[in-house]
Amino acid sequence: MKSTPECPKCQRKMEPGHLPDMGYGVVLQSSWSPGIPERRRMFGGIRYDKKMQIPVSAYRCPRCGLVELYAEA
Repeated sequence: MKSTPECPKCQRKMEPGHLPDMGYGVVLQSSWSPGIPERRRMFGGIRYDKKMQIPVSAYRCPRCGLVELYAEA
């Protein structure tokens, strides 16, 4: 996101951040994926296309605590 968004509730500048995605001893940045999740039959989890992943950034209002997520293209 090029500029820091303003909180829609109290009009304060929001703080940039992220949502760590932890698993198997590795910490990654959460991402957005198009479509409805489809379960995998073997090994559990869901199917996804690595090429279609868009990193998700989080912004938090320091006054009211509202968190907004943005999938930046």
